[in-house]
Amino acid sequence: MPCFITDSDQQVANDTPGKKFNNNNLFCISTRSTAFTSGDFADYCAKEKIKHHAITTGLPRANGQIERINQTIISVLSKLSLENPNKWYKFTNELQQKINSTYQRSIDTTPFKLLFGTKMNTGGLDKLKEMVEAEFQANFEAQREELRKHAKQQIYKIQEENRKTYNLRRREPKPYRVGNLVAIKRTQFGPNLKLKPKYFGPYSITRAKGGNTYDVFKEGNHEGPNFTTTCAEYLKPWNTMSEC
Repeated sequence: MPCFITDSDQQVANDTPGKKFNNNNLFCISTRSTAFTSGDFADYCAKEKIKHHAITTGLPRANGQIERINQTIISVLSKLSLENPNKWYKFTNELQQKINSTYQRSIDTTPFKLLFGTKMNTGGLDKLKEMVEAEFQANFEAQREELRKHAKQQIYKIQEENRKTYNLRRREPKPYRVGNLVAIKRTQFGPNLKLKPKYFGPYSITRAKGGNTYDVFKEGNHEGPNFTTTCAEYLKPWNTMSEC
């Protein structure tokens, strides 16, 4: 259970069994304040067989475990100690119990049940339970919104990279005018069409639609649709298609 104490002796005293905090934590995640980096606290953790992990200062993405819980702790303690903010520490024991008995999506159970295999008895803490669950829900929604924003930014980033890569290989399409004779590319192939010519023609351009797209009309009697819409990438000048 994180707390805001700067004196290592007081921290060790507070963590001693029978005091404010239950000695159920086999893994302690803390800040790098002097209360947690002192030799006394290290000796205490060694004596009680507590694994101590100090977070990386100034690196929020590396502190996800403690940062998420801290958001809930600070918010709930602030609400509970509105009348006397200096007495916030009086609520830490009950808050610790309620957090440890609250369902966590990441483990699909409560921390207490995961550790001890049974449900914690938290009678009389219904109001606190509602506050903790509300904060967890708010944090979950905020985290989800951040993930969505990141995903949106990532999509734009990849789209821009793909656009640049495509443009490096892409040649400017040849412009055509109304009346030009062209051949249009066959875009559908079936089992019996693999040996067919890759282009139909001749076709005449009847309309330039913008964006390098054109309406074309079949000239003469040959294979292909009577009229269609296609793009410059699928067109070739008819005078270069003597094989059609």
